[in-house]
Amino acid sequence: MQPPHPPLESYYRSERDRSAWVRGVFDRSAGDYDRLERIVGLGTGSWYRRRALREAGLTAGMSVVDVGTGTGLLAAAAAGIVGDAALVTGVDPSAGMMEHARVPQGVRLLNGSAESLPVGDGAADFLSVGYALRHISDLTTAFREFHRVLRPGGRLCVLEITLPERPLPRALLKAWVGGVVPRIAALIGRADASMLMRYYWDTIAACVPPETIVRELHTAGFVAVERAVELATFSAYRARKAP
Repeated sequence: MQPPHPPLESYYRSERDRSAWVRGVFDRSAGDYDRLERIVGLGTGSWYRRRALREAGLTAGMSVVDVGTGTGLLAAAAAGIVGDAALVTGVDPSAGMMEHARVPQGVRLLNGSAESLPVGDGAADFLSVGYALRHISDLTTAFREFHRVLRPGGRLCVLEITLPERPLPRALLKAWVGGVVPRIAALIGRADASMLMRYYWDTIAACVPPETIVRELHTAGFVAVERAVELATFSAYRARKAP
């Protein structure tokens, strides 16, 4: 029998306080985030992001909304593919993260949450989410928002770290993300950077199962829903809004 997932409420007093706590810790550790991302992904992140977006159907000339854009890593990759930075809009609840965003000039950055996106109906050809799904408190509402924002025929790409099913890959991931990376963060970053990396692992351990994500995407109205997995850990969920 697997041990229970760690209680995420240990980081905040109640689920009601979750959004404010998460936004605060991301705000305070924003300056260290890109360095830590390169450490977590062993430098493979930028290559994987570009490939995942292309495999999900992103092509030149498409308009993009990047949800949970953070420091703009996925938004920047999308801008390079579509060929015009003005076609890309990033949305994030953390003003601190967006202040540290390194995106091409023309990318629009908006403050907002996945459950209430500050863009109009049918505003985008493509919607992306990069490793932010674990920080969304209401997936049902968020997926309905994603569906609303996409034009008919629009495409969705959600990247997430998935807890491996097999014991050895799971143990290796926990040792790296839950043990080594927070220690590195404590040495090279601010105090909140180490806390963010510990929280990062705990959210991976507590993330809803892939089958639930796939089911919720169907329920929100998406079609052609599929999941591709790399190294038993990196999941790319792809789907379309019906024409």
